[in-house]
Amino acid sequence: MNGVTIGQAAAFVGVTVKTVRHYHKLGLVKEPERDSSGYRRYGSAELLRLVQVRTLAAAGVPLAEIGPLLDADPELFAAALTDVERHLTERIEELIARRDTLHRLADGDRALLPDRAVALLQRLSGLGFPANEVAATREGWVLARALVPEGFDDYLTHVEHALEDPRFVALIKRATEATTWEPDDSRIADLATAIADHFLANPAHLKIVTGLQARTDAAARYHLIAHHGEKQGSATARGVALIEAKLRAAGIHTPRPDTH
Repeated sequence: MNGVTIGQAAAFVGVTVKTVRHYHKLGLVKEPERDSSGYRRYGSAELLRLVQVRTLAAAGVPLAEIGPLLDADPELFAAALTDVERHLTERIEELIARRDTLHRLADGDRALLPDRAVALLQRLSGLGFPANEVAATREGWVLARALVPEGFDDYLTHVEHALEDPRFVALIKRATEATTWEPDDSRIADLATAIADHFLANPAHLKIVTGLQARTDAAARYHLIAHHGEKQGSATARGVALIEAKLRAAGIHTPRPDTH
């Protein structure tokens, strides 16, 4: 009567009786002898072995590898445990990342953009940019991140720095207002000149225009980003075309609409 039954052993370890018998069949745990009453009694040695097998199996170690692992010398066993721990840590990190992705799905912006970009969009709202302009910026950034992922983080850095400049913010707000102007409005040329001059006088801000372009191997891809949301013949389209023309005249490379 020294020991516990297979059912009690299974409950202690946290597996089913069927699983314990499977471990016996694979030779992972030696099946104890029957007592005088005909029951197999599991002592502390068998229970420890069951716990070891179950723990390693739960950690992802294939059953075929558990036997040799438990029977190895202490140094090899310790090294193997370290390797199992490393794999477990990687799995945990992956699961945490998946959980975070699920949480981000609840927020449409965070499902598509990094936290830095979302914070910048909120900052634009705080600076007084209208909701439709912030939404258009968001869509443009999603496109930029998809087309030029390797340069997007640097692009956000350039935007962050530029938003510290009140003159830049004022010009961009003015450009936002210009979206409601008629395409032939004389103010468009003056605004385009002011924006181009600001970029030329502030090379760090100019990287907002040239940074992604430098990472883009096709002019068509650049135009998808730079002219996202523009309507042909609109005040916005005319203004951007004038700015790009002035930058080209100053020696700043900007792909032309007709290049591929």
